[in-house]
Amino acid sequence: MQTPDPFSILASQRRSVRAFTVEPVPPGLLQQLLQTARQAPSGANLQPGSFIAVQGEARARLSTDLVAAFKAGQQEVEDYTYFPNPLPSALRRRQVAAARALYGALGIEREDRAARDTQFERNFCFFDAPVALVVTIQKDFGSGGYMDLGMTLYGLMLAAQSCGLATCAIGALASYPTLVRRHLGLQADSAIVCGMALGYADLQAPVNQTATERCAVENYFRVLG
Repeated sequence: MQTPDPFSILASQRRSVRAFTVEPVPPGLLQQLLQTARQAPSGANLQPGSFIAVQGEARARLSTDLVAAFKAGQQEVEDYTYFPNPLPSALRRRQVAAARALYGALGIEREDRAARDTQFERNFCFFDAPVALVVTIQKDFGSGGYMDLGMTLYGLMLAAQSCGLATCAIGALASYPTLVRRHLGLQADSAIVCGMALGYADLQAPVNQTATERCAVENYFRVLG
């Protein structure tokens, strides 16, 4: 078997991290990571998507209102759909397995809704990471724009990983697009894609022991002819 190359090692080590140390990320390093991420392929070099770092009181107010909206059961119309509706059983099994891995690492039983909700609320606090990013895209972009932005997001995750940093994409932010736009002073044509927590991983945190599996190649690849 061929010896793993540096990229394969980097990609295999990347995980969604949900607990961070308090060590700050230098602003210059963050900009460097974003510049690296922008090397991702982009149709017609349009480079869709923007990143907003939310800090200080602005971040605290945003997180407080997001948690309050979630606790109150408020619902908004999301700017884009993520999951198929209805969700096929095969995908549902993957979703359940991922949730089981996360809550299992925390010792939270499936029936303990209060504990599960408390953990979910941490999405809205960017898991207390030193860097909190909100990712947006112009609403008039087609599906290809989201594809290009997704490659940029992955590029950012791997760039961070290569520098000893960790990340977690936060899809929960997309559930409250109007609230997020209001806090960030964005126009209605800015679609809220996700958030991202970025910083140095707390390697001792139980939540960071979460491990999910990827599908076997034969489940998504075939050869014709």
